[in-house]
Amino acid sequence: MTVDEIEDLIRRYLSTGIAVVLIVFAPGTGATDPAPRDAPPTATATPTRDPAPVDPAPVDWGTPAQEDDFSSGLAQWELYDGPGHAGRGMRSPSAATVEDGVLTLTGDAEGTTAGMCWSPGQRYGRWEARVRAPVSDPSYDAVVLLWPDSGDPADGEIDVVEMQDPTRQRTGFFLHHGDGPPVTGEVEIDATQWHDWAVEWTPEAITASVDGEQWFRTTDTGAFPPGPMHLCVQLDWFPEGTGEVRASSMQVDRVARYALPG
Repeated sequence: MTVDEIEDLIRRYLSTGIAVVLIVFAPGTGATDPAPRDAPPTATATPTRDPAPVDPAPVDWGTPAQEDDFSSGLAQWELYDGPGHAGRGMRSPSAATVEDGVLTLTGDAEGTTAGMCWSPGQRYGRWEARVRAPVSDPSYDAVVLLWPDSGDPADGEIDVVEMQDPTRQRTGFFLHHGDGPPVTGEVEIDATQWHDWAVEWTPEAITASVDGEQWFRTTDTGAFPPGPMHLCVQLDWFPEGTGEVRASSMQVDRVARYALPG
């Protein structure tokens, strides 16, 4: 419609008394087509990150499959008799004694000491030992370990408690495997006092605790032993220096073994 035609139309409406409202669209301000119905909504990307790792629920170990409080002597144990650790010194059954339900392993100035193992073994589980060791000669290490039932060192070794520090203020953990370096840890604690040491071995992790507090954990399953292990207690002689060796000892009040549930 032309401008003249619009003006003529307005005049005719006005002559009849009808009010007229004129709406004018400026160029370039027309309505735009709506977005198609099937157009996907615009999404705003939100940065994401992997969830924090969640520790597995604690294992309910139940009651021990085996335990010993030494009230019946050493009936459950096999005592070493022969050359000492790595061929140094001697192992003698007479160096292990029980009194008032406490096992004592002694080592003398010549390297005659004690060691013993506790069967049967198992793959996976929990082992506990209540241990103390007085201040010792630097040549003597107090050790609680898991040794392979196969007897083959290539099948690994778990040193649950290894007291190399003669003041017994630091205790180490060593997970030996194959030809590689061991996986290790250390805790500072006065081991001249009684403490409850434990190791838990599952298909996913090996953890160590003392008095119920975890202080070591590894999930390096490639370093885990391939077969069953059994508990051993040893006072190992590593002759050091040229001076006279001082007699040393370690004591154990109780041990326990738990099978992995399921």
